[in-house]
Amino acid sequence: MARRKKEPQNVHRKAISTVAEQLFMKKGIENTSMNDIAKESGYSKATLYVYFKNKEELVGILVLESMQKLYEYIRMALEQSDSTKERYREICQALVKYQEEYPFYFNMVLETINIDFESTHFLPEEKETFLIGEQINDLLANFLKNGIASGDIRSDMDIVPTIFSFWGMLSGLIQIATNKEAYIGQRMEKSKMEFLMYGFDMLYDSIANERRKV
Repeated sequence: MARRKKEPQNVHRKAISTVAEQLFMKKGIENTSMNDIAKESGYSKATLYVYFKNKEELVGILVLESMQKLYEYIRMALEQSDSTKERYREICQALVKYQEEYPFYFNMVLETINIDFESTHFLPEEKETFLIGEQINDLLANFLKNGIASGDIRSDMDIVPTIFSFWGMLSGLIQIATNKEAYIGQRMEKSKMEFLMYGFDMLYDSIANERRKV
């Protein structure tokens, strides 16, 4: 313990949050207690409260970190090509990568988020997570606007509803491909990625300008 006390605070916070993440993924948030986290991490429960106010703060920090990763994945995806369709495919690939690396948080970022920061009590991480989510939406909005300007995407698209519709459809497609991978291989004779690319292209065709489809 003496060695631990000499380590920087961020080292302790990272060690604790890593264990908490593993337990949340294994047991679920509701079924994981601070006692569980303390026991698994090798810290006393009292020490946990030195670094985190409560379990909610731990969850908030982990969700924020995962949202930051998602933002970077999408930002980098959009930098890979100038082609609208290729940029769309890169976004889809980024979402697949994110789901494979962070399946627990892939689900969480699609759940209800706090949007009222005037009249409710909230954690600082909640507001940061919301703001990063808005930055992601801005990236996607600019992608659609550029696609419309280039003539690749239909000009009658309502930007924000389109973004949210695609979040729902793409996330659902990725979840189905993950949960039904064996069935897809047996019944369709396709790999998970082949099935996903088929679905991704179908969705793209729904917003593509008819004259520019390739």
